[in-house]
Amino acid sequence: MRTIVRACLAVLVAVGAAAAAAAPASAEVTPQPTPSYGCLDQKDGYGAPLPCELVVTDLTPACVDDVAVLNYAVQPIGTPNTTVTLTFVNPDGASVVMPGLPLSGQVRWPGMVVGPDGKGSDWPGWKQLSDGTWIEADDGYAWVRPNVSVKLQVNPEATVSVAYPPSSPQCLTSPPTTVVLASGPVGSSSRPAIVTAVLAATGSEVMPYVAVALALLVVGGTAVVVVARTRARDAHR
Repeated sequence: MRTIVRACLAVLVAVGAAAAAAAPASAEVTPQPTPSYGCLDQKDGYGAPLPCELVVTDLTPACVDDVAVLNYAVQPIGTPNTTVTLTFVNPDGASVVMPGLPLSGQVRWPGMVVGPDGKGSDWPGWKQLSDGTWIEADDGYAWVRPNVSVKLQVNPEATVSVAYPPSSPQCLTSPPTTVVLASGPVGSSSRPAIVTAVLAATGSEVMPYVAVALALLVVGGTAVVVVARTRARDAHR
């Protein structure tokens, strides 16, 4: 009986050794980097290299709901890439990088803040004081105005200088400001004259608005004086 048991154990050991010898050794797995496709090395029928370039078909600043935006579109040639990395280049610090974008679309200007109503509530290069007034100041994004370099990378790449979109009466890309020109009792000729000026994004002067308002005040004041003198003259007749 012992002889039979020993024979069975010997058979099992032999089978196990054979199976271990037949099994392939486990290879160490090395993570492979994500491929970064560049220009394809293609040649025409004469052996000359085919073009590899990035054509920028649209790069237009705009204003939508008081929000500064940039419309863009690119056409890559000689690469299989289907996304673009858009970078607002900061010459003195950290740039704003937007990777993995579609080849055409719209992005907000760096530093833009949108309020709950979907409209712009804070703009790059401006700070709001405790009394509600706005001043031009370095809020961390003043470098995007009045111009900024925008790099578009699909491998190849292109860099274009773009101007910050200006404000208009229909759409603000900078805060509105209210200027009080005169004060006085309501109903009098010196009642408050208030001009709401839309400041351009580059910090344009509001003097044209002020000049127009002052001219209107002068004309109105002259008219009041003329009417008063005419009435006084008629009363003495």
